[in-house]
Amino acid sequence: MSYIAIVDYGAGNLMSVHNSLDFLGYENKIADTAEDLERAAGVILPGVGAFPDAMDALHASGLTGAVLEAAREKPFLGICLGMQMLFEGSDEVRPCAGLGLLPGRITRIPTALKLPQIGWNALDILRPNAMTAGLENGAYVYFVHSFMARPAAEDDLAAVTDYGVRVPAMVARGNLFGCQFHPEKSGKVGLRMLQSFAKLTEVGK
Repeated sequence: MSYIAIVDYGAGNLMSVHNSLDFLGYENKIADTAEDLERAAGVILPGVGAFPDAMDALHASGLTGAVLEAAREKPFLGICLGMQMLFEGSDEVRPCAGLGLLPGRITRIPTALKLPQIGWNALDILRPNAMTAGLENGAYVYFVHSFMARPAAEDDLAAVTDYGVRVPAMVARGNLFGCQFHPEKSGKVGLRMLQSFAKLTEVGK
């Protein structure tokens, strides 16, 4: 059976993603073994909390290698902290290495506005991709974060939002996607994006 794997490494908001894919009618599985990820048609890496804690949890789960392999071979989506983990490292709490799939680093948002950014904000789509197909520029999505990515490669930056400064909202490179916002909490817009990702995996309804 073909399915989308949601990586369970002890530091992710699994159920909201699982429930959204169920609502859309796509086969999915909360995955906690390397075999689960190897068999998946696509993979979603969620994440909540602090960057070093999430990376420690991922390494402790024994899934790091399988996550890296999946991200190189099949449709792969990092959500919120899961997007940040795609980069080389972060300065949150302490310097910590990330997965290194994208060049760049995670730093605190340099804004005078209150942190964390919590709530709805508009997407400015810079480089359309499969997940943003059909979306209008300015569509609103839901954010919860105090740190942001600083992609070293401008071509990786797919969309931004304004929170006193330009904040990267989405990255994309080939089969690899990352959303700083929570598509699973972003109403019809977010569901449409998850549906577009699911279609890339060719998982049947």
